[in-house]
Amino acid sequence: MASRPVTSVLGIDRSLTGKAWRWRGGNMDLSEGTSGYSGGGLEDDIVTQILLSRGVPREDLDRHRSPSLRSFLPDPSEFRDMDAAAERLAQAVMTGETMTVYGDYDVDGATSAALLILLLRGLGHDARYYIPDRLLEGYGPSGEALVRIAGEGSSLIVTVDCGAMAHEALEMAHQAGVDVIVVDHHKCAPELPRATALVNPNRLDESELAAGHGHLAAVGVAFLLAVATVRTLRRRGFFEKRSEPDLFALLDLVALGTVADVAALHGLNRALVAQGLKVMARRDNIGMAALIDASRLSRAPTCSDLGFALGPRINAGGRVGESTLGVRLLTTTDPDEAQDIAAQLSRLNDERRGIEQVVQEAAEAQIERQHNRAVMVLSGAGWHPGVIGIVAGRIKEKTGKPTLVIAMDADEAGNGKGSGRSIPGVDLGAAIIAARQAGLLVAGGGHAMAAGLTVSPDKLEALSEWLDALLAADVSRASANQSMLLDLALAPRGLTPELVEKLESAGPFGMGWPGPRVAVGPVHVIKADTVGADHVRLIVGGQDGGRFKAMAFRSAETEMGQALLHASQGRRLWLAGRAKIDDWGSRPQAELHIDDAAFVG
Repeated sequence: MASRPVTSVLGIDRSLTGKAWRWRGGNMDLSEGTSGYSGGGLEDDIVTQILLSRGVPREDLDRHRSPSLRSFLPDPSEFRDMDAAAERLAQAVMTGETMTVYGDYDVDGATSAALLILLLRGLGHDARYYIPDRLLEGYGPSGEALVRIAGEGSSLIVTVDCGAMAHEALEMAHQAGVDVIVVDHHKCAPELPRATALVNPNRLDESELAAGHGHLAAVGVAFLLAVATVRTLRRRGFFEKRSEPDLFALLDLVALGTVADVAALHGLNRALVAQGLKVMARRDNIGMAALIDASRLSRAPTCSDLGFALGPRINAGGRVGESTLGVRLLTTTDPDEAQDIAAQLSRLNDERRGIEQVVQEAAEAQIERQHNRAVMVLSGAGWHPGVIGIVAGRIKEKTGKPTLVIAMDADEAGNGKGSGRSIPGVDLGAAIIAARQAGLLVAGGGHAMAAGLTVSPDKLEALSEWLDALLAADVSRASANQSMLLDLALAPRGLTPELVEKLESAGPFGMGWPGPRVAVGPVHVIKADTVGADHVRLIVGGQDGGRFKAMAFRSAETEMGQALLHASQGRRLWLAGRAKIDDWGSRPQAELHIDDAAFVG
């Protein structure tokens, strides 16, 4: 039986960004005032259609409407080495051993370390922590640091968000007589490093059930270890004369680390973030509350706030400031200290933006020379290693291609430190691991959407050519499948605060669980101008009397942005994007954050 041809939404086969508009799931065209549901029926409301279009089986809808930990949390013992890790951690708690939590310098690492420190504090144990300096030590545990920590008295080290590929470092720790538990989520090689326990859902020998949680951030894996450790201590009678720690109180950390690490928000991650946002709204964590205040949020944080307001401030400490600031903030019990650190992180974040702009302009100048490459590999001397990941993400969005940005001469040997961001359908982390195994890299690893590497200057061109050959077919397929996917089409008067509230109830949204994209129109532009550096702001109206504000961020110099700025000459448009609430005025109004646009006719 021949497959039914895919038809475009609203007849738009090529938009102002060059994309065809398609339905993500079933047809929900309400622009003419009819239900337009296909394959469902009138009993299928908007939220049901959103859940179905994101892969939820119809028989599992109730569980996904209100994602709870009770419904999604797996038995931690399903993960390899989890019981061994919990037993060793419980033993250290009961005997009062000196231990150190060794974290990465990004948000996932900071929240993972803070989670274990607060857990142990709740168990009556004060653990030390160690966060490496991004510029002086680089990513991952170094053998020298582990041996030094052991020499300072720690008999147990727990690495979080790092360690899965640290073969040499963990061997040095073993020779020094210190036990190491690795809690990580990055891709692993077939041969694992030597450790007392290595908990990572992305181990190649992991069970099918545990591997199904490979989308967890490290902080999610750390939370599962916390659950397993408390269970082990309960079994050993540790809580006969003391209360158990409130593990749910740690979920604000899990939510922040998960969203900031761009982990896929489906299944367990969606439940962790949904519940973590509720905990965050209580403001129980003194440091988190100070961070929210420093971000100038006057309401409870949303999922997007974690990625665009809170996360970047924690990251700024590791990128351009002091690597320990994030952990110190999230574990402090002193409100004055929390306020001071949060203010310092905000200042560092402002500094980071300036540095980032310089590196981005230099990197973008190299794009034209690589326009035929499947993978952008951009490099320069003097680029700050702390911002290259952000710049890689920006250029990936601009070009639609996986991008590596490499700061050359980043260490004493003259090697380049690189960070990469990928597109859906292209596993960059696996490619970087393969490049390391092929002898093209000094070090490297990551996951599907992000990776890090160290490369010697004489291997840079060979690496570029090798990645281009390896990933060209994957990038071509991924690019060919790029469409502007829509969940709903509306007439202008249909864009209301009530609709936004209903759409948001299917969240939280993020990577792997995209926010609903709506098409609104036809509209004509009443007013168009630029705000900030390069944002386009519109006031538009429809023939039905509807009128609303729309924003196209970072688009003033793009083809779409220019078309929107000069669209007041009478041509009508369809606008596509995320419906949001603008609460600056006396009463909330719905607005549209534009992803794409197309002229009518």
